[in-house]
Amino acid sequence: MTRSAIFVGCAALPEGDGDEAAVLPALADLGFAVSWAAWDAAADFASADIVVLRAAWDYPERREEFLSWCEDVPGLSNPAAVVRWNTDKSYLGELLDAGVPTVPVEIVPPGEKPRWPKKPFVVKPSVGAGGRGAARFSAAGADAEQHLRTLHDEGRTGLVQPYQSSVDAQGEIAVTYFGGVYSHAFTKFAPLESSMDSSGMYREERLAAAVPAPEVRAVAEDALDAACGLLGILRAELLYARVDLVRGDDGRPLVLELELTEPSLGFRHADAGAPLRFASAVRQQLA
Repeated sequence: MTRSAIFVGCAALPEGDGDEAAVLPALADLGFAVSWAAWDAAADFASADIVVLRAAWDYPERREEFLSWCEDVPGLSNPAAVVRWNTDKSYLGELLDAGVPTVPVEIVPPGEKPRWPKKPFVVKPSVGAGGRGAARFSAAGADAEQHLRTLHDEGRTGLVQPYQSSVDAQGEIAVTYFGGVYSHAFTKFAPLESSMDSSGMYREERLAAAVPAPEVRAVAEDALDAACGLLGILRAELLYARVDLVRGDDGRPLVLELELTEPSLGFRHADAGAPLRFASAVRQQLA
C-alpha cells in the first residue's frame, strides 16, 4: 500500500535545503510517495497520510498565521500543540524551572528593560529562526539597547542570554532523536557574524559528524523528557527532536535550544542508517 507524505518548506525554500535527499529513498522503500510544498501554498495537505514540517523557516514573521495553518492540518508532525509551545523560545525558562541545565535566559517583553549581563551576551527575538535578529554584544551599551528597542518596536519579545565562549572553539552539538529514540549527533559552527544563506532564511553553518559525550547526551535526554512532561505527551509522539547544547564556563553541558518544530536534522553528516531510522519513525507515527 502506497502512503503519501508531504514535506513542508516555505516560499523561499519550497523543497528545503537539500538535507533530506537521503531520506526520500528510505521512505520509498517503506511505501511512501513524498512530495514537497510550501506551507502557505495551495496544496492538498488534508489528503496526505502525514505532513512533516521541514523547512518552514519564514514562520517568525507570520507566526499566528502559521500556527492557525498547523492546527488545520490533520496528520501534522510534529503536532500543532508542540509547534505552538516550541516556536516561542520562552520555553527555555520552563526548562530552567524544570531543573534542566540550560543557558540562562531573561525574557524581555516590549516596554520592559533587562538586567544586562556583566559578560558578553546575545540578544535575540523569542520567536525567531535561522539566527535572524540575533546579535552578540561585548558589554551593555547603546548598541545593545538599540537592538532590543528595534525588536520591541516590531512588537517582538527579546531574549537576553550570556554568551557561552566555548562555541568559538567547540561550536554547538546537536543531538537528534527520531520517535523519541537517539539517532545521531553533529556539531554546528554558526557565528552570529556569518552571512545569511542565499535564501535569506538562515546563517551559513559549518557542520560535522560528532559523538556526544555521556554527560552531553544525559542533559539532552533530560531536556527531552522535561519537554514531553510539560507538553503532556510521550517521547514516541515526537517524530523528531533536536537538542542543541554548548559547554558553559565550567565545562558542563547546557541546553541552548530544543528544536521540535522544523530543525535541520543533519542527514548529510550522519551515518548511513539515519535515513532508515527516520523513515521507520515516520511509519511509526501512523501506527
